[in-house]
Amino acid sequence: MFKLLFFFAVLILSSNASVQDFCVADLKGPESPAGYSCKAVTKVTVNDFVFSGLSAAGNTSNIIKAAVSPAFATQFPGLNGLGLSAARLDLAPGGVVRTVPFHTHPGASEVLLVVQGSITAAFVSSANTVYLKTLKKGELMVFPQGLLHFQVNAAGYSSVAYVFFSSSNPGLQITDFALFANDLSTKLVEATTFLDEAQIKKLKGVLGGTG
Repeated sequence: MFKLLFFFAVLILSSNASVQDFCVADLKGPESPAGYSCKAVTKVTVNDFVFSGLSAAGNTSNIIKAAVSPAFATQFPGLNGLGLSAARLDLAPGGVVRTVPFHTHPGASEVLLVVQGSITAAFVSSANTVYLKTLKKGELMVFPQGLLHFQVNAAGYSSVAYVFFSSSNPGLQITDFALFANDLSTKLVEATTFLDEAQIKKLKGVLGGTG
């Protein structure tokens, strides 16, 4: 009897595993933790499944001298609900700050593929162990979901990588911006970090924070 019930349970689950082929994002509606609602199939075209936004270099004229060009469900509606996405990473040459600073992706693991130059990358485990490597063209590195990681240009010229995520919307939180680009009071930041008031105010001034 148990085997028969198990067989029927597997049959039901498999028959409902995919009730439709895809769920192209309806960008006119709100986004939820589960993604966007589906566009009507009659309105879906091949262009929903094609994205060319990663072909051009991003603008690296900013404080970190880096650009991340996303191909998430918002930019690439055909990804909606498929559990994957991508982005292009451009790192300008020279200087000290040519980096994507410590950040996390709460909703996805990440794979980095270097296609030009070289990039020093690392992530930090929950045990505070650092896994650090300088990657050359053609090499990949994986960053487990939710862990702090960074990428730094290790070449004397522009470095480029493509990154791939295990979610159509991986999320992003940059540690420095989370601490110093908001209106959390300097006193509270001082109380919850090892930084003094002068350092915090300096960083808030650079990153646009107040308080």
